[in-house]
Amino acid sequence: MISWGSIAYGAALSAAAAAAVIALLLRERRPAVLLAAALAAAVGPLAWNAILHDIGGEGFFVDAPFAVLPASWQDTGSGVFATAAAALAVGLGPLHTASGRRVALVALACGIAAFLVDVYLY
Repeated sequence: MISWGSIAYGAALSAAAAAAVIALLLRERRPAVLLAAALAAAVGPLAWNAILHDIGGEGFFVDAPFAVLPASWQDTGSGVFATAAAALAVGLGPLHTASGRRVALVALACGIAAFLVDVYLY
C-alpha cells in the first residue's frame, strides 16, 4: 500500500507539473489560475489516494503490461480526480467568465499532468 509520505510527495509533484504544463502549453500567466489549477492537481490525487489508503485498495496498484505506459487504475483515478477538481476550482473560481473550452482545457491539462506524474514519478 502507498504510504502517506508518497501520497503527499505525489500531490506536490502533480501540483508543480500541472502549473508548469498550464503555463507553458496553454500560456496562462494569471497567478490565480495557476494557483487554483495547482491546488486542484494536488487535492484530486490526494483525495483519491486517501480513499485507496483507507479502504486498502491494493488491487488498484497493478500496472498494465505495457512498458511505454505502465498505468494502473490508481494512476487513472489520480488523473480523473485531478480533472474533476480542476474543473470545479477554475470553473467556479478564476475562470468563471471564461469559455467552457478554456475551463475544459485547463482541467484536462491538470488531469493529464497528475496522471503522468503518477505513472512515471511515484
